[in-house]
Amino acid sequence: MHLMNPLHSHRPATSKSARRRIVKVGRREVITHGIARPMFHDLFHHFMTVTWPRLFATLAAFFIVFDLLFGLLYYLVPGCIANLNPPGFAGDFFFSVETLATVGYGEMHPNSFYGHSVALIEIFVGLMSLALITGLMFARFSRPQARFLFTKNAVVRPVSGKPTLIFRAANERQNVVQDASARLRMLRDEVTEEGYRIRRIVDLPLLRSQHPMFALGWTIMHVIDDASPLSSETAESLSGSKTAFILSVSGTDENTGQTLMARSEYSGADIRWNSTFRDILEEAPDGTLHVDYSKFHDIEPLQDAGGTPPAI
Repeated sequence: MHLMNPLHSHRPATSKSARRRIVKVGRREVITHGIARPMFHDLFHHFMTVTWPRLFATLAAFFIVFDLLFGLLYYLVPGCIANLNPPGFAGDFFFSVETLATVGYGEMHPNSFYGHSVALIEIFVGLMSLALITGLMFARFSRPQARFLFTKNAVVRPVSGKPTLIFRAANERQNVVQDASARLRMLRDEVTEEGYRIRRIVDLPLLRSQHPMFALGWTIMHVIDDASPLSSETAESLSGSKTAFILSVSGTDENTGQTLMARSEYSGADIRWNSTFRDILEEAPDGTLHVDYSKFHDIEPLQDAGGTPPAI
């Protein structure tokens, strides 16, 4: 992706550029211009991504608006509803509520051709609304949600004599995620020989990118050897190039058969050099294994040469 020179980024405000939208890419917020947001052309995506309170508020608003609209149509022709109770617009409104919800208590009913015609349209709208809301709720509840936990920071420490970039992940559900896979990518700003400034995406190979049974924890490692893009990097250089790391984990839930995916983003400042994660696995005197997730994010500096470094 080409990054514009800020000196040439000023442009006259037009009707299209005035359409601003804040898009969150990882931890960075980007303001976009010139793309319209026709919400009514993509209602399914909107309702799938909106928060639950806003979704229920929107559905309730639609319900009230339609009830008021059809109640007004009944009210415009007095006498079209028999046994109207309470009289006036309130009775028409409550009859509209019963009709739109296809309840029909039996006392109030259409009393003319006009009343039957409006009720026919309202019942059709009510049935269609019920079908759409049912499908939407099923889609939201059946959507797979991964509960993968990632450490807040990553560490760089020696492993088998080589500096290694280490991340740690855990499965909060503690069920089996089959054939889990992890991918690590690095994003950083670079300038080519021609002076072309780009945001480059680099794949970082992992020491083990597959996990057959991801149930408790997973230590994900990238060896910083001569072939690694990080071989000449330091904490200062990563911060200066605005380097970011994206760690993604996916797998199949053994219970539901659904594919789960999750990711975590790290900046260069999130990397702790010459440090290690605290060991969360402990063995009791009776041989029972205990995993203490309260230490999951804890990091310790490596001891000086000659000392025994903490376990990973």
